[in-house]
Amino acid sequence: MKALVFAAGLGERMRPLTLHTPKPLLSVAGKPLIVWHLERLAAIGVREVVVNIAWLAECFAPTLGDGSRWGLTLHFVHEGDTPLETGGGILNALPVLGGQPFLVVNGDIWTDFDFATLPREPAGQAHLVMVDNPAQHPHGDYRLDADGLLHHDREGACLTYAGIGIYRPSIVAEWQETIGDAPGSECTPPRFSVVPLQKHFMARGQVTGQHHRGRWTDVGTVERLQALDAELAANG
Repeated sequence: MKALVFAAGLGERMRPLTLHTPKPLLSVAGKPLIVWHLERLAAIGVREVVVNIAWLAECFAPTLGDGSRWGLTLHFVHEGDTPLETGGGILNALPVLGGQPFLVVNGDIWTDFDFATLPREPAGQAHLVMVDNPAQHPHGDYRLDADGLLHHDREGACLTYAGIGIYRPSIVAEWQETIGDAPGSECTPPRFSVVPLQKHFMARGQVTGQHHRGRWTDVGTVERLQALDAELAANG
């Protein structure tokens, strides 16, 4: 299985830290956020990782090299000056990801989630990891039912999408029909979020999920980065 790490974001809420360092390369407990992911991906047998890049793209290769130190091959896919968002990022990376299901992880989260608990391929179009709602996102995203299906109807308590999942390449096959004329869809390459696609296939019972009850942080602000660093340092 290949993996895609989303690392193209502008990191605007993290400035001034991200003026010269892209957010996935910011360090916690002595190593960049993205390296925590690379180590865990290598541990479950992933051998090729696609890293989509845009903001400060030139920083990644000098910091990470070719991936060989982790037993990986890294493929850096440059999206240009403007990130293509999650859906556009998947579509743009497909020539490197190939035709098989792939693992996706946001480069700006930290978690103790064990990637080995993910299915090798989703039952439908996608399988997403959900977490308890953090303080900054109290209402969550999707509802996980007793059968492991995800829903966006909000007819019950929702959990937050962790930014980790297994996707089939076909999730973006008909993106134009789902996205319509949303801003960015007219660009070349197109820029769009994967969220409408997730909801589209949830409505058809084709998105499953699992609830991770361990540690997870969306490192979206300087304060959360500092808190995570302090927590990891205190816990060794």
